[in-house]
Amino acid sequence: MQFDDDKPLDPSQVEDVRASGPRPGGGFGRMPGGCMLPIGGKGGGCLLLILAVAAMFLFGILPTPFTGDPGEQGDPGVQGGGRQPSAPATGNLAERCRTGADADQSEDCRVVGTVNSIQDYWKGQISGYRPAKTVLFTRAVRTGCGAADSAVGPFYCPADRKVYLDLTFFDTLQRDFGAKGGPFAQAYVIAHEYGHHVQNLLGAMDKVGRDNRPGANSPSVRLELQADCYAGVWARNAVKTGFYEKPFTSAEIAEALDAADAVGDDSIQRRSQGRVTPDAFTHGTSEQRERWFSTGYESGDPNRCDTFSGRI
Repeated sequence: MQFDDDKPLDPSQVEDVRASGPRPGGGFGRMPGGCMLPIGGKGGGCLLLILAVAAMFLFGILPTPFTGDPGEQGDPGVQGGGRQPSAPATGNLAERCRTGADADQSEDCRVVGTVNSIQDYWKGQISGYRPAKTVLFTRAVRTGCGAADSAVGPFYCPADRKVYLDLTFFDTLQRDFGAKGGPFAQAYVIAHEYGHHVQNLLGAMDKVGRDNRPGANSPSVRLELQADCYAGVWARNAVKTGFYEKPFTSAEIAEALDAADAVGDDSIQRRSQGRVTPDAFTHGTSEQRERWFSTGYESGDPNRCDTFSGRI
């Protein structure tokens, strides 16, 4: 991934709240009103606890809005047990992440450049596109959908239209899930989350509604596979946004496919429980994850990402 050194970055699209993370020794606390639909875990119910126990913590969606006042819940250790900062703590990113040259040198700035490129692409595809910020956090965070911790991996919250990301997830992806990692594996994860934002804007999430029932043919699987396809579509068109000097190489695309393989429902279940249980699928098999990303990448056309019709 080689950024155009002279391309201006827009760090305002990324909020950095890592300095206001949980107090040392603080726990996660309860998750009022927010149930997780992660990309590699079981479906139904408040999935945060299920995922933590099953070690199936991966990027996905936090769909149920949290309607209470975070300052009144008293959850220890989550953003200090109080409200999030009223203003984004992006000053440091604004100083450090100014051009594509900075994105080539810094992981934080690479996230900024990746987010900028993804949103630039979708802005040209969706009339009235509304940007979604990425929030960088450490250990735990409060969102418009509820409280969450790093164990759930990167996720998108439809209620506040933000992507949440703890960068230590990518070490976990390699160490615990066997992915090879790499900068483009990171870009794939971020692009997948913005795929959920696109689904939110286009009404796909409303179509699925609150049907979080698991299963190999479930709406949640179809939703996640479409987000994978959208990630591939962006990858094919990324150089057209002007943020990258040249199209991604086959080796870089292989990083995304390897990450998709590592987070398939079947791969995670074999690793965590020694058997595959299709009735518990929520995000698709490794083969499906790779195939739908490839469908998006090879076509470069979001219209080819209809995972809601026919077989998947």
